[in-house]
Amino acid sequence: MKFLIAGLGNPGPEYEGTRHNIGFEALDALATSFETAFAPGRYAEAAQFRHKGRTFILIKPQTFMNLSGKAVRYWLDQERLDPEQLMVVADDLALPFGKVRLRAAGGAGGHNGLTNIIEVLATEGFPRLRFGIGSDFARGRQSEFVLGKWNEAERKELPGRIDQVGKAILQFGLLGIADTMNHFNKR
Repeated sequence: MKFLIAGLGNPGPEYEGTRHNIGFEALDALATSFETAFAPGRYAEAAQFRHKGRTFILIKPQTFMNLSGKAVRYWLDQERLDPEQLMVVADDLALPFGKVRLRAAGGAGGHNGLTNIIEVLATEGFPRLRFGIGSDFARGRQSEFVLGKWNEAERKELPGRIDQVGKAILQFGLLGIADTMNHFNKR
């Protein structure tokens, strides 16, 4: 069985280490733990590993956040997968820093990357993992905040929080979205 894991972010060194790129960071950590590396592919950098009989295809769309759907659609088609075999990892302002929340389906919650994926796939019916980045910004400063770097305290806690994202992705592949939601959404 195969799964496509799309970590959302923006390509380019100016976006590295920003809150909006948590999807890229989480997939980088997972790829490292399975001793695989990303290589350039069509619309995305891609990596792959096997774990307990499952194949996980990791993609980091290189289309910029607001056009993530193009890469996700291409890779779903390329791998002949259904949206239920997809998990999108994205940042979420509505959750406190480091909180992980999984859903089997649903709206975009104001996230432009998720909005584009929903439009291109013409469905909200795909699993997603939202990683809380908090909302500690002044009115009208949302864009600066999401494109800003993690603060010192967040940076220290990030590896442990990202580790939880990796565990959730693996559990999704092994046990399905319902069991994974039951396990991780309670924390």
